[in-house]
Amino acid sequence: MNHWLRSQLRNIAPFATLLVLIVLFSSASKSFATLDNLANILQQISVTGIMAVGLTFVILCAEIDLSVASVANATGIVVAYFTMQDASVNIANIPLPGGIAIVLALAASVILGCATAFGVTKIGIPSFIMTLAMLQIGAGICAMLVRGQIAYNVPSLITTLGSGSLGPVPWIVIVAAIVLLSGHIVLTYTRFGRYVYMTGGNREAAEYSGVNTKMIIAAVMVIAAVCSGLAGMLGVAHFGSAQQDEFDNYLLDSISAVVVGGTSLFGGQGGIGNTIVGLMVLGVLNNGLDHVRIDSFLKILIRGLILLLALIVNVYAQRMRTRAATTAVGG
Repeated sequence: MNHWLRSQLRNIAPFATLLVLIVLFSSASKSFATLDNLANILQQISVTGIMAVGLTFVILCAEIDLSVASVANATGIVVAYFTMQDASVNIANIPLPGGIAIVLALAASVILGCATAFGVTKIGIPSFIMTLAMLQIGAGICAMLVRGQIAYNVPSLITTLGSGSLGPVPWIVIVAAIVLLSGHIVLTYTRFGRYVYMTGGNREAAEYSGVNTKMIIAAVMVIAAVCSGLAGMLGVAHFGSAQQDEFDNYLLDSISAVVVGGTSLFGGQGGIGNTIVGLMVLGVLNNGLDHVRIDSFLKILIRGLILLLALIVNVYAQRMRTRAATTAVGG
């Protein structure tokens, strides 16, 4: 039993944290434990959730992508750039039909993802440094297109998905659920998903088994960029505007969701189920702190402490996994 608990620590800790937070905030505020507030939480984590799917693929391969928020911002601005804006918006943009604008924006995210993949797999630049460079490139694209202005219009389909509802359920929550489910199916039931786990778990062994690990890493980088692009477009509609630095906070949020949920930073352990738990932890934490009217600066500190705790659990879980594997081999 002790061995089982140690092996499941990475999964148990975030779920236990979520339960503790729910009990704590439910007792502190009567308005917290309501269906309306649950809907608010789900809506608040939807953009982060879409981005976190792509990051889950990347982190499972023992890589990192620091450009996801920048790619999301750039894609959101690109789709607005190719949409007719009001005369009051001083942007020399190129208005195109909505469908074409969406395709061009998604193509931009694919190109950025391919650039990252090329740098990491072909040139050999570590993903941390390569995606840091892509973060700056994405920010540069944003600055060049809007030049300090704010665009408000996006294609009607994006407006509907980002800010509309299907009955009482916001479309953005439905899209996030579909993306999360799709990511889970791919990782759990496809050969590509098994290769992702093999690449992150033991890259050398995966290569000996015939897995093209460079191709897998390239693919997850593109997946992360496309997920970020989709999140960026829907986020612009959800926020009601496209502007520079709009998604800056989403880099930390998306990485936190994956790590807090229990996906290993060392690769090969975790998945979309862990990411969903991590998203709920962050959503409940942020929403609950608003309900108890805590100081906004203290709120930032608490989020940082939660992330630090998750990182400590992540590292210790990896050590226990390595120790168990060594013991098994020695025995």
